[in-house]
Formats: sequence, structure tokens, C-alpha cells
Amino acid sequence: MIYLATILICISILLRWYARREEIARGLPAGRIIYSDTSGWFSAVEPFYDPDLGLTGKPDYLVLKDGAIIPVEVKSTQHARIPYNSHVLQLAAYLLLVDRDTGQRPPYGILHYSGVSSSLQRKNQRTYAIDYTAALETNILNLIADMHQLERKKSDIPRSHNIAARCRKCGFRTICDQRL
Repeated sequence: MIYLATILICISILLRWYARREEIARGLPAGRIIYSDTSGWFSAVEPFYDPDLGLTGKPDYLVLKDGAIIPVEVKSTQHARIPYNSHVLQLAAYLLLVDRDTGQRPPYGILHYSGVSSSLQRKNQRTYAIDYTAALETNILNLIADMHQLERKKSDIPRSHNIAARCRKCGFRTICDQRL
């Protein structure tokens, strides 16, 4: 009976070690996953929504760590020397939504660049903790206000790039008269 208990404890320790290793590979901080919008995990029913801002979003993960809710956004692209500004702003929107929805201001969010999907090539991964500062909050609020102002103008907004691959993935491709 003691041998069986010892074997079960060893298996339990190995499974926990493996699970934590996988969490780290996904860019998750230590803590309890309370929300996931990725395949292979439980899925949240509703996205976060702020009617005052007209903002909706679903971060990839929310992790409860030391009483704080930390949004985590995982990108499949190769890591950059610094996080892409568009990714920082996307994370800032999730930080804002979590703050407004829960009433708890997250101290930071996580951007994780997974590089490639193969677990054999994890050397291309990079994780950034992005502080949720007053300046970042102001930046995202100003961007949202600018977007709403442009939307109200109902004028033609010119395409901001010449990248065909970006156009192919755009959600507005079917109605856009400027697609490449």
C-alpha cells in the first residue's frame, strides 16, 4: 500500500511539473487560469463588453495571480525585439475591459509570442509583461475615441497599407472597395 501511494505521489508530481511546463510555454504566469478563449481549453461564453466605449474583446487567457486578474494574449508570430504597437494596444483594450468589467484594475498584461506551433522549436518564443499605466490607458481611450469619430464621419477611410496578406485576413474584405 505504501508503494502504491508513493507511485501515485510521484505520478502526481510529474503531471504537475509537465502541466506547469506547458503553461510556461504558452506564456502564462504562475497562477490559476480562470478564463480561456483558445482551443483545447474551456471556452468563455461571452466576450467582455463595455457599452460606454462600444468595445468588445476576448483575451486568450485570464490568470488569477496574487488576487489580480492578468490578461494574456498569445501571438503565433515570431517574436520581435520589442512588442508590436498594435499588439500592445490590443492588450491595452483587454486590460481596460477587465478593469471595467470586474472593477479590479490589472497591474499588467502579458504578450506572448509563441513563434511556431511546434513544441520542439520553443527557442523562438518571447514573453513581455506590459504595465497597465495611466499613459497606456489614456492612449487606448484616445484611440477608441478617434475610431468612433472617424466612424461617425462616414467618410471613406483609405487603406493604411499595401500588404496583400493583411487584406486577405481582414474581416471587412468582403465589403471593402480598396482590397488588394
